[in-house]
Amino acid sequence: MTEARTQAQRAIAAHAGELIALSRQLHAEPELGWHEVRSSAAVADALESLGFVVRRGFCDLETAFLATIGTGGLHIAVCAEYDALPGIGHACGHNLIAASAVGVAAGLAGLVDELGLTLSVIGTPAEEGGGGKIELLERGGFDGVHAALMTHPAPADVARADPLAVSHLLVDYRGRSAHAAAYPEQGRNALDAFTVAQVAIGLLRQQLPSTTRIHGVITDGGAAPNAIPEHTAGRWYVRARTLAELSEVESRVRDCFRAGALAADCELAIELESKTYSEFRNDEDLLASYVRNAEALGRTFESDGLMSRASTDMANVSLQIPAIHPSIGIDSRPAVNHQAEFAAATITPAAERALLDAATALSWTIIDVTTDSAQRARLTSGR
Repeated sequence: MTEARTQAQRAIAAHAGELIALSRQLHAEPELGWHEVRSSAAVADALESLGFVVRRGFCDLETAFLATIGTGGLHIAVCAEYDALPGIGHACGHNLIAASAVGVAAGLAGLVDELGLTLSVIGTPAEEGGGGKIELLERGGFDGVHAALMTHPAPADVARADPLAVSHLLVDYRGRSAHAAAYPEQGRNALDAFTVAQVAIGLLRQQLPSTTRIHGVITDGGAAPNAIPEHTAGRWYVRARTLAELSEVESRVRDCFRAGALAADCELAIELESKTYSEFRNDEDLLASYVRNAEALGRTFESDGLMSRASTDMANVSLQIPAIHPSIGIDSRPAVNHQAEFAAATITPAAERALLDAATALSWTIIDVTTDSAQRARLTSGR
């Protein structure tokens, strides 16, 4: 096992320049969920150059892919994310996630036969609110996979993922326009409906669990101050500890939006922007192995971290197969995820060291599993 670990680490180091260049390329050309055409192609091309067989447009999703090498009886997948955020680019560090996944591929490509391993990198689009992994799950994209792993950039290293379940709501109000000064009585103000709803949500928060999160933006608030808005729209997220708790909270939030419609005499439509993200189930054995390996590389873990609470569609994967989703620190403080300053921090030397450490720690974790007969048997038997 020691020899395999050394070989994997050396292979990752040999490809370090290419991995960092890939991360910087993705960072320079950020693309939003479901539209990551250049990004997914760049990651897939890098995997093909390592000898992986790549299926693009995987599960009939244009920017998803499946890259596979080896034919061993234990099938491990590493998830690659590469979508960016509107306006702030790679402020969640998905450029590092994708490059570290390719790093794992580089580290293990020459070892799969020795390890009895089938290794896949699954390109998963639209994590930022689109639920790409959920679509892949439901279309069979994870069928036959015994475990799925990834790391996520954060200000500091935190081992355990503890994300909130989340619903992504598209809210739409329809009223009636009229001249705001001459004929206001003929109007039905769709912006007033949103105002009432937001006040109701603000008052509701006092009666909700402290872990609940409700937040959103108005994407269409009207066009002119002298025309009563006949249409408004927004995107709202509701988060809670579990799917069961989320169902209860979401019902009450929907009532707040209905209250706005009633008060302003407007029509209301609420749709889901994506399928609901669940809570996360950490595989304890995989996680313990990852922590040991990351600590061997000099990483130091914090006992808790707020980024570990951020919702992810990787959680839905974890309810189906063993999975881990630790945070890898990029030494960005005071900058935190979803800030422009964090996006800038993902192409610093500290972040690029984290990229290589993540690839190495995940590779060593996979080697641990393949060479431990008990763990191998546990995963292949589905226990």
